[in-house]
Amino acid sequence: MAEHPAVTGRPPAVAGRASTYRTIALRVMPLLVVCYVVSFIDRTNIGIAQQGLKRDLGFGSAVYGLGVTLFFVGFILFEVPSNALLARIGARKTLVRIMATWGVVTIATLFVRDEFTFYVARFLLGVAEAGFFPGALYLLSRWFPSARRTRMTAVFFIGVPVSGVLGSLVSGWIMHALGGVAGLADWQWLFLIEGIPPILLAVLVAFFLVDEPEQAKWLTPAQKALVRADLEAERSSKEAPGKRHGGMLAALRDPKVWILGLCACGAYTLANAVSYWTPRIIAEAGVGDVLNLGFFSAIPPLLGIAVMLLVGRHSDRTLERRRHAAISWLVAAVAMLALAFSGGSVLVVVVLLAVMAAAHYSGLTVFYSIPSIYLSESAAATGIAVVTSMGSFAAAASPSLLGFIQSATGSLSLGLVISSGIVLLAVVVLLVGVKAKDLKETRD
Repeated sequence: MAEHPAVTGRPPAVAGRASTYRTIALRVMPLLVVCYVVSFIDRTNIGIAQQGLKRDLGFGSAVYGLGVTLFFVGFILFEVPSNALLARIGARKTLVRIMATWGVVTIATLFVRDEFTFYVARFLLGVAEAGFFPGALYLLSRWFPSARRTRMTAVFFIGVPVSGVLGSLVSGWIMHALGGVAGLADWQWLFLIEGIPPILLAVLVAFFLVDEPEQAKWLTPAQKALVRADLEAERSSKEAPGKRHGGMLAALRDPKVWILGLCACGAYTLANAVSYWTPRIIAEAGVGDVLNLGFFSAIPPLLGIAVMLLVGRHSDRTLERRRHAAISWLVAAVAMLALAFSGGSVLVVVVLLAVMAAAHYSGLTVFYSIPSIYLSESAAATGIAVVTSMGSFAAAASPSLLGFIQSATGSLSLGLVISSGIVLLAVVVLLVGVKAKDLKETRD
């Protein structure tokens, strides 16, 4: 029910604005978050599945790391083309195509028989998922002005820690309970079951999601006009002298896009340590049972949900982005360093992973609000895709690096130290390369 101005004490426009954006959030965000949860589960379930792949197919850390890397190779190669297509056909059709395709590829992964077919499956999954993340962020920029967008980005990013919780628990249970049923190995059941939801979600998105407020039958004409005015005011402020951007070529020529891309390298290096190596780190601390492994792997994302929402809300309230992201990454880098020298205690390892995960989710949430604040509407889709693609280069390299380091040394410690150094460099690049004056925002 909409708030009445006499009750709230606010001007009618403000009261109507709050009600309008609450209506949009309740309609758009739940489906988008569920899609992101499923996306991350299908991307990272390999972390739990690697126990079975090692047992049945003999895949060691180096094979696993290269498989994760090849996912990002496919992701990088098709990220920008996917978002260039998004600008032509719209976000809804793009998301439907992406989700249906990655669901099919996930199911097909159950037919992996050797290293080659494993590498092909991971590469094709990267190709299939390319464009989902920046496409979703671009969709948010079509519905919410920047002063509200970081809160919505934080809500969207709930999908990452939630996928960590649900993915770890569900994947652990599947691996524990279904191995050998109907002649399929535990990891085969994992890919089969977890490949079905994105296909079903693609159907829901096709019927229930629209590209922009003007197409929403569930908004009144007055609500559409309000959102249109807010977004137009934001566009006008971006097109002031000295801040003009003009599309794909302008985004590629903008040095700040590339600076943000370098920052994304640190963000994605951190993301991989959290998403792909948490099960292995916990296993090395002495947790061998796959059900317990899933349980302990679910703990860090739980803390991440609460901290991420608090940091996102504070960033929106203060309209400050750089320091929120930088401090979060700094905390994560320190936790990663401590993890490298933790001594192997399960309790200490899980606590440090929880701190690292919370800082990672918080920093990523705020950081990915920066491109859409800085870039114009015409450059946003390409700019976000370029930033994501650059980060994906680090995401592609770091799993192989950590995998080969573990194979050579028997430990992930050196890899964690190197990864923390990359994150610290990202902090420096963000604070030095992006000035606060470039991110000036106005409240709606």
